[in-house]
Amino acid sequence: MNKILSLALLLAPAALFAQQSDDSVVQWERIVGVITAPGIDNPVAGIKAGAGPWTARDGHARIDLLTGRASFDVEGLVLVGGNSSGTPGPVTTLNGTLVCNAGTGNQEVIDTAEVKLSAEGNAHFRGQIDGLPAACLSPLFLVRIGPGSGAAGRWLGTGAVRTFGDRY
Repeated sequence: MNKILSLALLLAPAALFAQQSDDSVVQWERIVGVITAPGIDNPVAGIKAGAGPWTARDGHARIDLLTGRASFDVEGLVLVGGNSSGTPGPVTTLNGTLVCNAGTGNQEVIDTAEVKLSAEGNAHFRGQIDGLPAACLSPLFLVRIGPGSGAAGRWLGTGAVRTFGDRY
């Protein structure tokens, strides 16, 4: 019995270490729309907001800050108000954007490849982002209008409930 107890005590730190999450992975458990009045800008990290309020039904984002592996999903990203209410209006493409060191002199803005936005406001990305800085403090995630649409680069949604570690 003492041998079993000794073995368990020796293996316990290894088991604990194996279960610790990898803090190089940052995740946002939800995607939420920008809340702004028409004609009022709500910039984040110097990036202009979409021209009106947006909402999202669901979504999430995940980025490995060491490898650049990235994914995001957004569902039901649509305008709230105006003649295009309940639709993405003229927006047909999106980029996911990682902002590292927001608001500092070494701020980095890194985009995913452009993806299509469906008429229902759904978009999905799985792939790689390159050019990550050595340090990415207080990372932010934005969903921005892609270059294939008017008002390219404005943000429409953001990651909420940020966590570190691989929880998927």
